[in-house]
Amino acid sequence: MEKVFRFDTVNEYNALNNHETLHPLVSVINFSKANPRSWGGEKKVKLYFGFYTIFLKDVKCGDLKYGRNYYDYQEGTLVFVAPGQVLELENDGNVYQPKGHALVFHPDLIHGTPLAELMNDYNFFSYNTNEALHVSERERQVVLDCFSKIEFELQQGVDKHSKKLIASNIELFLNYCDRFYDRQFITRDNVNQGILEKFEEQLNGYFSSEKPQTYGLPSVAFFADELHLSANYFGDLIKKETGKSAKEYIQDKIIDLAKTKTFNTDKSVNEIAYELGFKYPQHFTRLFKQRVGMTPKEFRQVN
Repeated sequence: MEKVFRFDTVNEYNALNNHETLHPLVSVINFSKANPRSWGGEKKVKLYFGFYTIFLKDVKCGDLKYGRNYYDYQEGTLVFVAPGQVLELENDGNVYQPKGHALVFHPDLIHGTPLAELMNDYNFFSYNTNEALHVSERERQVVLDCFSKIEFELQQGVDKHSKKLIASNIELFLNYCDRFYDRQFITRDNVNQGILEKFEEQLNGYFSSEKPQTYGLPSVAFFADELHLSANYFGDLIKKETGKSAKEYIQDKIIDLAKTKTFNTDKSVNEIAYELGFKYPQHFTRLFKQRVGMTPKEFRQVN
């Protein structure tokens, strides 16, 4: 069984990395200051984090596995971990010197701040490690500058302004990451187009099979899993590529098929609803009217 290393507090992670705890809820870590480590000689270990962790990796230093996906570290890569997530670290079992930087902060740090209300908007904390953010050298300098501002505040000592200033700087950093991810979706256009084409193939294949009658309507998570992507990354990618959410894209396909079936067959509305995977025909009628502006029966009559 793989050994699990738990880090429930920022202080515990600081101790591992030979860093002084300047604030109990937040730290900026320079891994070059950490003692060389080997994780007890284990080649595979699990790391549990009880706080938000953002790694900026400078050089390859082991492979992280999250779920069933691997990510091979490269220069200038950001990996985001939310509280409660477990990562797997794979290495050769030898002693090595970790490299790079990290920002870690406990959820308690941001309670009562504007940032707390925004955390769910940063979908990249739910991305898999193989969907990490690859930053340019210029973007990497922006990241380090943000880390430097947070570290400056930590060195001032904790006072009544600390929480607001640190939280504001973390929010600034995460907003930059949002921008960088938008850029990555654009610069990886060829890869994204391939995923969009595969999504369309999967969508067509689903509805041309008996899966709708067996499993019902397909979810966004179903297609994300088929394409080996996290649901959030898949949803964000489809939104960037098409201007529509993945759910809307699926519903468009359902409505297109429904129009064809309604117009070209003598099947009842109930039969069409069941063929498309709706458990209740009234749900089909409601969606059809929302998207088309009339019920299936009315559509059949005017066409």
